[in-house]
Parts: sequence; C-alpha cells; structure tokens
Amino acid sequence: MNPLLRFAPLNRFSNPARLLLVCLALATVGGCTQLAGSGNAAAKALAAADRSTEDQERDLGRKPAQVAQVLGFGPGMTIMDVIAGGGYYSEALAAIVGPSGTIYAQNPAVMLQMREGANDIAMKKRLVGNRLPNVVRLDRELQALGLAPNSLDGALTALNLHDVYNRDPKMAAAMLKTLFDLLKPGATLGVIDHVGLPDQDNSKLHRMRKEDAIAVAKQVGFEVAADSDLLANPNDDYTSFVFDPAVRGKTDRFLLKLVKPQ
Repeated sequence: MNPLLRFAPLNRFSNPARLLLVCLALATVGGCTQLAGSGNAAAKALAAADRSTEDQERDLGRKPAQVAQVLGFGPGMTIMDVIAGGGYYSEALAAIVGPSGTIYAQNPAVMLQMREGANDIAMKKRLVGNRLPNVVRLDRELQALGLAPNSLDGALTALNLHDVYNRDPKMAAAMLKTLFDLLKPGATLGVIDHVGLPDQDNSKLHRMRKEDAIAVAKQVGFEVAADSDLLANPNDDYTSFVFDPAVRGKTDRFLLKLVKPQ
C-alpha cells in the first residue's frame, strides 16, 4: 500500500485538492482510479440495498463502504464474517460482494446463546424468506467449519479479537491461524477492535492494544498491509467499558489489513 494512504483515514481525502494530490502520487500504479472506483461501488451497493434504518444509522460509526475499500473487498468475492454476531457486517458485505459473491456468517455456539439468543434472533430476522440469498449461516466453531483450505477471498472480524486474546493469547493465535489457512494466498483478513492502553485492565474494559493484535497476526504468518485510522476517535480516553452508553459505538478503533503472503 502506498505510504500516503497507510495511516490516513480515507475521508480526509474528500477535499478535491487533496484528492488530486493523492491521485498524482498514485498515478504510476493507477491507484487513484482504483481508490475512487472501489469506494464508490461499495457506497452505491449499500445505498441501493434494502437495509434497515438501524443498520444505516450504525453506518455513521462503522463506515462499511470505506472499510471494504481499505480491505479491498468487492463484487464476486467469497468472504467470511468471523463471529458475525447479529450480522450487521454480514448484510453490509452481502451488498458489497453482490449476487455473484458469497458471505459466510460464522458464529460459535456461545455467540448465539448469549443475551438470551439475541444474535440468533437478529440473524434469523435478516435472512427470513431468503432475503439475503448470498449469505450462508455457519453456526459452527472455527475449527469445524467444513470449508476447504485456501478457499476464501477475504475475512473480517469486527470487535471480537479482544475477547479471545484477553482470555488466552494462544487461543487468539489459533483463531488467526485457522483463518490464515482458509484464506487464499494474497487474500485479506480485516481486524477491527477497540483500542486499549498498556497499563489498564483491557479484559474488563473489552479492549486490546493494537500492538498485541499485530504481534499475534505476524506470529501465524500474516503481513500487515495497512494500519488505518479510519475508525479512530481521539475523544475516547480509553478508560471506559466499551458498552458504557457514553462511549458505545464511539470508541477509538483500529483497522488492520492483514494479508496472507503469496
């Protein structure tokens, strides 16, 4: 990835003059056309999709079109939403990959059982009547998915890695290794999570240090292709529980593009 974009949120280039400078910098590799085109395609796909008002309101903080742009997700791809929860990203990605693509919405049993089955209920509501025909529910543990190695064009896990890592870093490594093996060479795993500080109880706060996420990803073979501050929020002081109403949906979050080497 070009260093001009590596640490910069994409919405900083909305100013035409700034965008022109980026275009000129990327002209030799056709980067500007690809940057603008992929983002527009994802945004248009989401705008055209029949999505709930609640999901559209969540877009303001989660920025699914821009996330897909950073990760290189687009039409025709087969992508797994890892620990999909109620399926917000599953549905957004379903629109972005289009009818020729496939989204695997994966949830382990514990995710479907928590909060009196709220995630299971939400996922059923999304998929009722074959509403999202390109979404396949995978209500299975990661170690028993039944998918072939090197079969995924991409994967995303959003706001989940901290729970696995804080319980046991070895479990986090095993999780990422499973995903590494499922991805095609050159394919991307996107990781989004709440930023935590070194000297605090990140397990209690449901946060993690970005450095720890990077370290465990590199441990299993991933390369960090992009470290984006697209979802950053400098107003987060990192001391609050992420479900505290004062910060829920407004935490400072890192976005990593992890690539399986060719």
